This record gives sequence, C-alpha cells and structure tokens, in this order.
Amino acid sequence: MKKFIVFSISFIALFAVFQILSGYFMTLFYTPDMTSAWSQSGSLSSSVTIAGSSSFSPLLLAFLAAGIAYFSPKIFIKNSSK
Repeated sequence: MKKFIVFSISFIALFAVFQILSGYFMTLFYTPDMTSAWSQSGSLSSSVTIAGSSSFSPLLLAFLAAGIAYFSPKIFIKNSSK
C-alpha cells in the first residue's frame, strides 16, 4: 500500500508539472492573427457568458488510470501462473 501511495503522489505531481509546462510553452509560442480577429469582432455580442468544465475531473481520471495501471500487472501475473 505504501508503494501505491508513493506512486500516486508522484504521478499526480508529474501530471501537474507536465500540464503547467505544456500550457507555458503553448502560450509562449502562440502568435495571434490580429487581422482575422479584428474582422470577426463586429459580429460578436457584448454580453459575457462564462462556462467551462471542472479542472479536477481530468486529474481524477488520470489518478484512476494510474491506479489501474499499477494494479493490472499484478492481476495478469497472478492469472498467468495458474
């Protein structure tokens, strides 16, 4: 159980670091097309609607996937030795 906790914590930490670095580099190398954005701005509405999904669910799914990945070799090794 201790190995699983260490694996889970390290997986979550690495996942968060990779997500932050990915966002950083995507922002760093992004070049906006101002001409196209300006021509499309006339048809936009003036009201703002904020909508989005929870940022916790991808992390939870990644944690679940890591847990399954950790235990699946033990299941296959136990079943193949019979």
